[in-house]
Amino acid sequence: MTPNRSLLRKMFANYACREGDIVFEHVNDTVICWDRNASRHVPVSLNVTHQVPIDYGLPLYGYVMPFLLVVTIIANTLIVVVMNRRHMRTPTNLVLMSMAISDMLTLLLPAPWMLYLYTFGNYNKPLDSVYACYMYVTLTETLPSLFHTSSIWLTLALAVQRYIYVCHAAAARTWCTAPRVIKAIIWIYMVSLMHQSTRFFDRSFTTVEIIYQGRVATSCAPSIPHWITDGHSQDFYFGFYYGFRVLFVHMLPCISLVVFNILLFRTLQEAQAKRDMLFRESSSKGKRECKRAIDSNCTTMMLIVVVSVFLIVEIPLAVVTCLHIIENLMDNAQLLDYEVSKALVVIINFIISLSYPVNFAIYCGMSRQFRETFRDLFISGKSVTSSVTGTGSTRYSTVNGPRTETIL
Repeated sequence: MTPNRSLLRKMFANYACREGDIVFEHVNDTVICWDRNASRHVPVSLNVTHQVPIDYGLPLYGYVMPFLLVVTIIANTLIVVVMNRRHMRTPTNLVLMSMAISDMLTLLLPAPWMLYLYTFGNYNKPLDSVYACYMYVTLTETLPSLFHTSSIWLTLALAVQRYIYVCHAAAARTWCTAPRVIKAIIWIYMVSLMHQSTRFFDRSFTTVEIIYQGRVATSCAPSIPHWITDGHSQDFYFGFYYGFRVLFVHMLPCISLVVFNILLFRTLQEAQAKRDMLFRESSSKGKRECKRAIDSNCTTMMLIVVVSVFLIVEIPLAVVTCLHIIENLMDNAQLLDYEVSKALVVIINFIISLSYPVNFAIYCGMSRQFRETFRDLFISGKSVTSSVTGTGSTRYSTVNGPRTETIL
């Protein structure tokens, strides 16, 4: 319960206001500020320097991120354009295209705030309206988390799909068709939205006055709305939300992806032995089977690399997130210093952002079909169509689609 205002006025009457202090009372030229060390009821204004260590945030978010943003937009746009060609719309490519869109939006949505706060040096400037504070939280936390969550689940769907293709080819003809994959992608986005839906409403903001550059300025203070704080629902709400996130967004997907990657790699080795045997056959049928095996193995290896890059950058974030949530759920538990934790999150998030344009390089380096389609679209200027060669194979073919070839 907040103490009586007259009592607070007497308590803070002789307190010298400092930069960033909340103004308790402002009448004419008289300004009384909250003494943050004297009362536990002091409101806190929204300040990005309290959330992001400026020593790390300024160089990474302010100086490097704009260039990374441009590269990511170009690379992922090219992925979408290439994979949206008619002959490229395979079940696997639909997932890869959705991943590219999610990764691009994860970086693009907070970009205006990153540029304003860090690149233009406004990180100490207070956000002067409730609307600005709400938009800042929505565009830098809620929506990026939504699309990052969908990207994680899409990566898991990609691994599951490829495992079915490789290890259960008969089932793939039923379960891995383009319509079913599109439905799965829609469900992934819907569940991601449902998971993040309450985050649009679990913070409220009020206008406050603070000391900024020696003057009184308008800012906003975040608080938890009554629908969460009433009764004992606050601990339940945040415990459920973060518990679900730890289990179903970080731990289980990462563990599952490690398992699927091991299974796919083991299957790839077995397929290599089969390819060597087919290669020794002199018949034309053996040669065609050998070519199909090579194409399928290249696709599988490429997807293993994509998932491995994902795991390399995601597992550290999952570990830090789990430690932070365990600390909040357990009283008097300090598993990781708070300042160290904030710095690690900034560095890991930046490394994750670095991985977004990497997939384009992987596709160009490991997928012949992607390279040829990209070359015909942007270099040769040719009209890209499927063509049947004299041997009965196709130049551009789908991954386990209507045709039998399995080139990505």
